[in-house]
Amino acid sequence: MTDSKIMDKLVSLCKRRGFIFQSSDIYGGLEATYDYGPLGVELKNNVKQLWWRDVVTSRTDVVGMDAAIFMNSKVWEASGHVSEFHDPMVDCKNCKARFRADHIDLEKNCPTCGVKEWTDARQFNLMLKTHYGPSEDSSSVVYLRPETAQGIFVNFANAVTTSRAKLPFGIAQIGKAFRNEITTGNFLFRSREFEQMEMEFFVKPDETSEWLEYWSNARLDWYKSLGVTEKKLKLRLHEDNELAHYAAACFDVEYEFPFGWSELEGIADRGSYDLDQHAQHSGKKLTWFDSKTNEHITPAVVEASAGVDRTVLTILVDAYHEEEVKGEQRVVLKLNPKVAPITVAVFPLVNRDGMPEIAEKIIDDLKGDFAAFFDAGGSIGRRYRRQDEAGTPYGVTVDSDTLTDQTVTVRERDSMAQERVAMDQLSSYFRDKLR
Repeated sequence: MTDSKIMDKLVSLCKRRGFIFQSSDIYGGLEATYDYGPLGVELKNNVKQLWWRDVVTSRTDVVGMDAAIFMNSKVWEASGHVSEFHDPMVDCKNCKARFRADHIDLEKNCPTCGVKEWTDARQFNLMLKTHYGPSEDSSSVVYLRPETAQGIFVNFANAVTTSRAKLPFGIAQIGKAFRNEITTGNFLFRSREFEQMEMEFFVKPDETSEWLEYWSNARLDWYKSLGVTEKKLKLRLHEDNELAHYAAACFDVEYEFPFGWSELEGIADRGSYDLDQHAQHSGKKLTWFDSKTNEHITPAVVEASAGVDRTVLTILVDAYHEEEVKGEQRVVLKLNPKVAPITVAVFPLVNRDGMPEIAEKIIDDLKGDFAAFFDAGGSIGRRYRRQDEAGTPYGVTVDSDTLTDQTVTVRERDSMAQERVAMDQLSSYFRDKLR
């Protein structure tokens, strides 16, 4: 199967099973914008909750916050985004298509029209601009934030004072960001509206190398813990000419997508650039007081910046499998149970003899601890296939034997193996399996 076919099939499955839809679909959609459906939003929320637990609540040295999307435009002037947040852009003179100059071979013909006639490259600012309030003049200009990090930096003093934090410590948040990308594509991979999971870890300036190595490895391990295939993950050190204007060093966690190795998360040594810039432009002191040395320190920062949507895409791509079972093709998402939108699907074999009522009772018993789903439509084989495509790890079937011995058939998704389990033992059975 070609790489493009894999992505096409995944996009089709996501729409068919309610993971992801084209936004504004009934009006023809809007380029590179997507809506999460019933299963997609559960998968996305599971990813965010697992990240928050790993980075914030399981630790004693990281606190959370949630900054506003709109910020004073001076924030972006101070951070360097107004002057530095650019990508090089070229146009095809023949068909007027636009491309990132560093993503296309300008020695070749235009991929849209086949003509080789390019403009000179020029810098294009990626921030989306709008007006705040009822007037539309230069004084009302604001930007949709291109990253969540600046909301953390401008709240540094607030967070230190209220949490009584001591170095090293981190501040984390999850939130929407917006970038007016020149070219989008590869489904969720590159879009103009996306969600970030970012953590800024503040350290003494001479400790950045140590913490950069620590967080790079920790973040790589987190993706492995989600069940992503280890041989398709790697850490890559940035070359000097790749570094952002604020970074002294950076590692990317990369995944081997069908379209090639690409970034999942960046772990960067931002030094004290951001706090220095905001202190200078605001006139406020953004330091940490070291009571041992009796001096004020401007901490350096190691940042871990991940994309929620890219993580979701990685999980879906990695889990997608096609198999032949008894001469028929089976499509299955082999999702790790901790991220699966549905943990257990419960089926009455037939819609009579009290089987639907028993199945609904099982749902009631399980749903406090597991994401349980009731499905009574179609043949049992068809229902199994639907749940295979949804990535549901377990299926429970209520049948005629259940009426006499109070046992049910439990089917495991990947192996399709089945076993009988007593109804009153289902909760403990699944807790053991999912431990």
